[in-house]
Amino acid sequence: MKASQFLISTLKEAPADAEVVSHQLMTRAGMIKKLGAGIYSYMPMGLRVIHKVEAIVREEMNRAGAIELTMPVIQPAELWQETGRFEKMGPELLRIKDRHDRDFVVQPTSEEVITDIARQELRSYKQLPKNLYQIQTKFRDERRPRFGLMRGREFIMKDAYSFDRDGDAAQASYQTMAAAYRRIFDRFGLRYRAVAADSGAIGGDLSEEFQVIAATGEDAIVYCPTSDYAANMEKAEALPPAAERPEASQALAKTPTPGKSTCADVAALLGVPLASTVKSLVLATDRLNEAGEIASSQVWLLLLRGDHDMNEVKVGKVPGLDAGFRFATVSEIEAHFGCKPGYLGPLGLKLPVKLVVDREVAAMSDWICGANEVDFHLTGVNWARDLAVPERVADIRNVVAGDASPDGLGVLAIERGIEVGHVFYLGTKYSKAMSATFLGEDGKPAHFEMGCYGIGITRLPAAAIEQNHDERGMIWPDALAPFTVVLCPIGMDRSPAVKAAAEQLHEQLLAAGVDVILDDRGERPGAMFADWELIGVPHRVTIGERGLKAGQVEYQHRRDAAATQVDVADILDVLKGKLGQ
Repeated sequence: MKASQFLISTLKEAPADAEVVSHQLMTRAGMIKKLGAGIYSYMPMGLRVIHKVEAIVREEMNRAGAIELTMPVIQPAELWQETGRFEKMGPELLRIKDRHDRDFVVQPTSEEVITDIARQELRSYKQLPKNLYQIQTKFRDERRPRFGLMRGREFIMKDAYSFDRDGDAAQASYQTMAAAYRRIFDRFGLRYRAVAADSGAIGGDLSEEFQVIAATGEDAIVYCPTSDYAANMEKAEALPPAAERPEASQALAKTPTPGKSTCADVAALLGVPLASTVKSLVLATDRLNEAGEIASSQVWLLLLRGDHDMNEVKVGKVPGLDAGFRFATVSEIEAHFGCKPGYLGPLGLKLPVKLVVDREVAAMSDWICGANEVDFHLTGVNWARDLAVPERVADIRNVVAGDASPDGLGVLAIERGIEVGHVFYLGTKYSKAMSATFLGEDGKPAHFEMGCYGIGITRLPAAAIEQNHDERGMIWPDALAPFTVVLCPIGMDRSPAVKAAAEQLHEQLLAAGVDVILDDRGERPGAMFADWELIGVPHRVTIGERGLKAGQVEYQHRRDAAATQVDVADILDVLKGKLGQ
């Protein structure tokens, strides 16, 4: 490829709405162009990266035995109504009507359509297992699209769906896909972690996220540096304290804390560690009548250590809260505690509540909590003496760095990541909802056991940039770069020798199967180098008349601080070696 025949449109400044590095650099490098909120054109430079992502994904999916198809972007609402997701999915599901006033959706994912295909095409256990996948455009009507391709509304995703005869076979299909994903992300050349993820309302333990490690990542990844344990924050278990609860050593006292309504302020006022305080979180659950109206409500009090945060996913697994909960209203709080939020605690309640205590709090003694009176807290609170030993003790908090690893092989650390892939065992959630069955070996109909497996094709380049960049621009891994090698001839339009050497090396690299671009635009060296450093091509060869007279050219990797002189006769072999050819 020659640059004069390509479309290169770099910018010195990023647009004002580009908040993260990947959005800024992809826009400046002319890889994407905004059309509307969360909607982008993939320009030629960016599309080359996307095609390289797709090629690796397609190769490994095919290698794993998956079969490619393409499903429509516009899907009839009837299928989504079968599973109930047409109503439940909320405003992220873009609903449209055709000229006949029939309902359709713009697909955010394709479980319904693929299940419809399976119930028509897969009639016997002899046809199983099957794994069908597509690389296709999706649309999710994000409330606040941001961060460029990281959280856009229209995007490209690889979604795959496995169909099996029973749970054991489905787990085998899941493991096949999980292994394929590891090969895919290894080939991308990115630092990533496969972390155990929460399976949500579906249940089960088979769910993993693939997270690209980046300081700007939205997700917290929990891992043990001395073992293989890794999980996302929702899944990571906080183990119970190993030590027994200490005996009480302080008397219960009502202590003035004027104007101090947070645990941090109370701890500072009293000169005690924040870990000696307990925060009160008040939730409510509703029972509905046949008309869907609230018939009655139950108020719950959750106790967590003052320096810990509630984990909503874990709370949603507590019996009684697992059918859904909300935060209590101020009027509900005042009715049960006789006090406004900020000074709440479990002693001296006006009305009974259901109490859930975090494992850490259940092992505390001499702790501090609200006195259910404005400007007062209780100090020296102890279980058994001051209030009954809690019956409902659960892991309801986020882990923190330094907590014991659940596998018992060290302590936990936390880093940031960007989710770019997810493998998930679905079970019969969709096959039962859509009456998708096959004839089993016993001649009886059985529901398909399913799995789903996604990779964010257009999100992945953005994640790669967040992980690999410097003040000059992007730094692509070889596997993802729009071009692997760029040739930068100095004064090519003025020097026949430079022109001949550049074109000869260009032809040799093309013949060797190297993805190379020759910058024949006649730009000044500074502008030319700035463009390619911004674009992030990993390998650069500079060809100048002075160097050619000495029989040399310059090689520089995008991460190198300086160029290296290489004999003209050796440069092809040097590049092949750098590229692993």
